[in-house]
Amino acid sequence: MAKKKVCKKPWMEILLHIAAGVALAVLLFLFVKVSLNLYTRHGKELVVPDFSNMTYQEAASLAKKHHMRVTVTDSVFLKRMKRGAVYRQSPAPGSHVKKDKLVTLTINAKNPRTITMPDLVGLSMRQAKAELLSRGLMLGHLIYKQDMATNNVLQQLCDGVEIEPGTALVSSSSIDLVVGLNGRDCDTYVPDVIGLKQMSAVGVVQDNSLNIKTLRFDETVRDYDDSLNALVWRQIPEPSDSISVSMGSEVTLYLTIDENRIPVKEEVVQ
Repeated sequence: MAKKKVCKKPWMEILLHIAAGVALAVLLFLFVKVSLNLYTRHGKELVVPDFSNMTYQEAASLAKKHHMRVTVTDSVFLKRMKRGAVYRQSPAPGSHVKKDKLVTLTINAKNPRTITMPDLVGLSMRQAKAELLSRGLMLGHLIYKQDMATNNVLQQLCDGVEIEPGTALVSSSSIDLVVGLNGRDCDTYVPDVIGLKQMSAVGVVQDNSLNIKTLRFDETVRDYDDSLNALVWRQIPEPSDSISVSMGSEVTLYLTIDENRIPVKEEVVQ
């Protein structure tokens, strides 16, 4: 009796081929996806978080979560700021960096740093200001006195008392300068500092041989960090490059965190 020949059903073979093809496609898809993830992660740009007002430990923990590192490279001493808190960072918050980027921090020292008072007599006001800032000291008031050379430093004062070069001071101490004023060269102009941050605005005012009378912060400025980031929205006197004022005159600045308060400047038509 002859044996019947058994044949596989064609549809079973087709189904097996389809299943094998699908499995291969899935494997290829997973391989490509993993490879692309590894490639893009290697060159991916990360956004630097804001470490301001954090302790070093808090900053290090946050940096780790963002695949970055932090290190302290400098310190300042600000009486109104939390001791040990991050004062400044580089790169700045919001910057785009590669993975494992080292972010350098400047912190507010837990103890005041001692600074040696430099000899500023004989320097120009701007030279003296630069020297003070480089040593961690602050320029206070400009006191003008009749002299043949305008803006030549005649005396250096701390708390109203003349201070000798070499005297030990706490960092961030404010130094007033007695500077010369020649009657034939005694006028200046009020600069436009609208939209500038506090420290930049103060610096521009001082560079124009003027003093800060008062800094007035609105209700949006709630702490020291806010005060540093606050923008000038109003100034008295108003800026002018045509009406002069006497050197040593005072300027009042009004500051806010609300950028909507900053007036839009009109474009000058040439």
